[in-house]
Amino acid sequence: MSLKHTYTLIAPFYDAMLARATRAARQRSLAALPTDPGRVLLAGVGTGLDLPHLPAQHHYIGLDLTHAMLRRALSRVGPVDFAPVQGDAQRLPFADGAFDHAVLHLILAVVPHPAACFAEIARIVKPGGSVLVFDKFLRRGQPALLRRLANPLVRRVATRLDVVFEDLLPAAPQLALEHDQPALAGGWFRMIRLRRY
Repeated sequence: MSLKHTYTLIAPFYDAMLARATRAARQRSLAALPTDPGRVLLAGVGTGLDLPHLPAQHHYIGLDLTHAMLRRALSRVGPVDFAPVQGDAQRLPFADGAFDHAVLHLILAVVPHPAACFAEIARIVKPGGSVLVFDKFLRRGQPALLRRLANPLVRRVATRLDVVFEDLLPAAPQLALEHDQPALAGGWFRMIRLRRY
């Protein structure tokens, strides 16, 4: 089953699974967006769970692979300048340096090729821009036997459980790590901020 098909099927249930559990972490992550107005890509915007927490001064483009997710996101658009775009976060349909900032909430552990997604983000963010990441990652050398055993099945349905964030960094050498802190589930979920040089 393709990722597009899977997320079309789970779109009606997505919020029930994630909204409450991730709300506070999303708010903390998005608070790091700069105050100066700019263009911000929400890569993998999903059902729009980030939208109520966005500062109003920016222009946002919300990209998602499925129409079903984008349709749900549109119902959450409040007083922000927001445009939906259907597309693949691993092959972004935007020019180099098209955005001042990018937000990757719960997308790097979902896409089949997270390094390709990460490299694309580095390509479309302007030098000096920021990248905000909130997702679940293993640490290098972490055994996490249950997660690794479940990964072959779970990754076919919805998400990967084996992504090591540090392994993604070589794909985007122009992104420098500025901040990394545990967010949820004993540090399995992390909030990360990077700067594009």
